[in-house]
Amino acid sequence: MKQDDIKSDGSSKLSKFNDIFRSLKAHFFIAIFLTGLACCLTMHVLIINDYEERAVKVKISEMQTQFKILSNRVTKFDYLQNTDESVINAQIDYLSNLNNGRLIVINDDLKVIKDTYKISVGKTIVSNELVNCLRAGSRGTYAKFDKKNGYISMIVPIIESQLSEEGDVAVNSEKNEVVRGAILASVSTKPIHESMILLSRKAAVYEALIILIILGIAAALSRKLIKPFDKITADINEVKAGYTEDSIEIPKLTEAKHIVVAFNALLSRMKVLDDSRQEFVSNVSHELRTPITSMKVLADSLLSMGEGAPPELYRDFMEDIGKEVDREDKIIKDLLTLVRMDKKSPEIEFKHVDIEELIETVLKRIKPIAMQRDIELTFISKRSVTAEIDELKISQVITNLVENAVKYNNDGGSVKVVLDADHQYFTVKIIDNGVGIPEEDVDHVFERFYRVDKSRSREIGGTGLGLAIAKSAVLMHRGTIDVESKLGVGTTFTVKIPLIVAADK
Repeated sequence: MKQDDIKSDGSSKLSKFNDIFRSLKAHFFIAIFLTGLACCLTMHVLIINDYEERAVKVKISEMQTQFKILSNRVTKFDYLQNTDESVINAQIDYLSNLNNGRLIVINDDLKVIKDTYKISVGKTIVSNELVNCLRAGSRGTYAKFDKKNGYISMIVPIIESQLSEEGDVAVNSEKNEVVRGAILASVSTKPIHESMILLSRKAAVYEALIILIILGIAAALSRKLIKPFDKITADINEVKAGYTEDSIEIPKLTEAKHIVVAFNALLSRMKVLDDSRQEFVSNVSHELRTPITSMKVLADSLLSMGEGAPPELYRDFMEDIGKEVDREDKIIKDLLTLVRMDKKSPEIEFKHVDIEELIETVLKRIKPIAMQRDIELTFISKRSVTAEIDELKISQVITNLVENAVKYNNDGGSVKVVLDADHQYFTVKIIDNGVGIPEEDVDHVFERFYRVDKSRSREIGGTGLGLAIAKSAVLMHRGTIDVESKLGVGTTFTVKIPLIVAADK
């Protein structure tokens, strides 16, 4: 195998591993497993620590009881004065061996009179804990657990109960107690530690079983949680492959439901766009074929006439052919305009434009057409307006709307153009008293190639694209265009465009 093939195979395996690791199923599995593992470890630590704490407390309680009994016997047998007492010595040695520790007995002068390790007899021991114990009496019992070194240290006072007498310096006047000395003990916690090790091992076995169960649960749950998404993927692939165009069944899982609802909405949108595209292609084919068919008929008619046909007839036919060519040219130009506007990043040049001046320029161009039919053009400006727009495109919008108002008007009618503005938008209204639009057609007038009156539209040279072009241009400016009309009364188009849009492009 070549080195490049080995590298390619390794790269492929790494890519496949990355895909698996990044999958939602893997994330679900890891999340569930880590949660269970963290719970197990936390319980392990809490149980072991709680056991140690309880075991130490029990041990301290047992030691206190044992040393208090020993303290009573020390005073009873006057051991502080006679350390040869065999019964007490035997009991001290027994407690020392029992607790695997060291016992020291001191008198009220802080001198050691008994040491089970036999290394401190006769020495003086001074510490804050010991002094406080001798002063506090029965309330001065002291115990401390040294976890790091593994032992419990304890100080238990040796108390002799009697009536208080003046001159006694260690008298507790409330309980009539005299502190004669103290027992110091240092006890190993090795048995507790060994028990903890055994407990920890047993816990580890149980934890291993629990972790195996968690692994199974994590695998099952991850498969179950990912199942709706797998079904969504399969259904989307069915749509992608073209096997079906039906909407995907909505699952019960909320997150998956949101995805499916969004996809179904997108699918519906795509169907609408596809239907619109097919209709558009059909309309374009029809509109382009009609002038060509007319020219073909006229040309065939001219050829069939022969050389004896009068020149006037030839002229009439040629004029008709010229009109059809002009109509074809206008359709193609309008189509190209729509294509440019439908681009994701259409060409648009914003600059500050005097809207009054722009409208007046448009009306000057259209006025000769209106005068031919005695239609009155009126411009009403309620305030001066300067806006940041693409001058060419907005000029085209107003031109198309005013031309339509003139073309679909009655002889002797009127067209008003009203300009107004507020602090955010400027508004242009084109109002005519022409033929109007039927109510069922109002919602469709901005569709491409849609004509309310097809015969009249072709008669006056309409392509059915003017209003679609106007709407596209307005939307490019983030504006709106609306229409209100009543058949036989007239029509009002309202264009509303932001004064400044360059910053939001």
